[in-house]
Amino acid sequence: MRVLEQLEPQGVFRFFEELCAIPHGSRNCQAVSDWCVEFAKERGLECHQDQAGNVIIIQEAAPGYEAAEPVILQGHLDMVCEKEPGCAKDMAREGLDLLVEDGYVRAKGTTLGGDDGIAVAMALAILDDQTIPHPRLEVVLTTDEEIGMLGAEALDASPLRGRKLLNLDSEAEGVFTVSCAGGSMVRCALPVARAAWDGAALSVTVRGLAGGHSGTEIHKGRANACMALGRVLQAMGEETELRLVTARGGGKDNAIPVEASAQVVVSDEAAARQAAERMAEALAREYAAADPGLRMEMAACGASETPMDKASTEKAVCMLTCLPNGIQAMSMDIPGLVQTSLNLGILTTEEDSLTATFCVRSSLGSQKEMLHRRLRTLMAQLGGTVSISGDYPAWEYRQDSSLRDLMTEVFLEQYGRKPKIEAIHAGVECGILSGKLPGLDCVSVGPNLLDIHTPRERMEIASVQRVWRFVLEVLKRSK
Repeated sequence: MRVLEQLEPQGVFRFFEELCAIPHGSRNCQAVSDWCVEFAKERGLECHQDQAGNVIIIQEAAPGYEAAEPVILQGHLDMVCEKEPGCAKDMAREGLDLLVEDGYVRAKGTTLGGDDGIAVAMALAILDDQTIPHPRLEVVLTTDEEIGMLGAEALDASPLRGRKLLNLDSEAEGVFTVSCAGGSMVRCALPVARAAWDGAALSVTVRGLAGGHSGTEIHKGRANACMALGRVLQAMGEETELRLVTARGGGKDNAIPVEASAQVVVSDEAAARQAAERMAEALAREYAAADPGLRMEMAACGASETPMDKASTEKAVCMLTCLPNGIQAMSMDIPGLVQTSLNLGILTTEEDSLTATFCVRSSLGSQKEMLHRRLRTLMAQLGGTVSISGDYPAWEYRQDSSLRDLMTEVFLEQYGRKPKIEAIHAGVECGILSGKLPGLDCVSVGPNLLDIHTPRERMEIASVQRVWRFVLEVLKRSK
């Protein structure tokens, strides 16, 4: 028996569970893309699949809707793959272990991928049910959204006739997202040299952090494990001679890192330990409210490789303490909206380099470019390089939106209140798609998803049910 078999709407949860059985992390979407294509072929639907793995499925209008404007339903196929420490799941090869608990669906030990598997499940459930009234439907399912919207960027939109798009990639029921920040992935690489050096080898780990989405949760003031590690290393280096061996942390540029660790060699172990403990106490005080689980662990170890030389160590520590991170500007037009930010999401060490990868976001193109220049300037001073990929534009607010008006009318009737209309700091593919489809009218909605991009992610079942009814009514009235 399927885990979600008893949940309503059955079609939605059936397709969601089938999706979750297929590994579909970013850059690992071919199998799930092929699954969507097979779904379309079995039902005789028009289908387009490109080299990026994007899938467009088209279903002609139901009787009585032949004259209606087409509606695009859109979501993405990939998910962020994060695990609890100690979880043995190979998310590149194994499906998820789903659980139903306290009114939520979640996955044991891993992210759930409700972001954005629920969009895929809803779209396929609509296409599968011949009793649902609707105009011509153009379902667009993209790949690699979570690593810079690469699929949307590569999408050939020529099969699409619709200019009304319902994006199902939001995580708060009752919120209509109508604008979002643009963004990019920025990789800062510092070349390093290594030289033998005698001293005591120590491992230093910052862990226990809450983490979260680097767009929707950047304003919550949570600690970034990579940046906290940098402060610990700097504090140690001020008290004793220190050589860095390795520094690593995080796994996704758009997820706030929950853990980071380093190996160092020091000349005075006692002084190094005392400095690290003092900094750990300071960090615990700073983040007592936002990250009460923060802790630092230190232990003697054997250095895994030759340490970096003095000059490389100094540049690496400078890089980890001086690179900007977090909120850089708040919107002056929309109260409470983060306008510009960046997140050091991935820290890696190779034999000849230390690399920090950022997710940069801004609703202003000029401020996004400002951060690009700031990172380039700092890295140039350190002798490093910067490369930028996955650069996508902001989705600008549309004053006149017939789609938004219709959705607001339906929402008011079903919920007895008006929806919240908002711009968000996270990225949504509507910006890229608006550039490909001139005149596109977009709104993004979705059910309640909590703690996305973390192993605590869960999806509210009752919310899925309400959003499903809402989407069906919007389609019904789209004549």
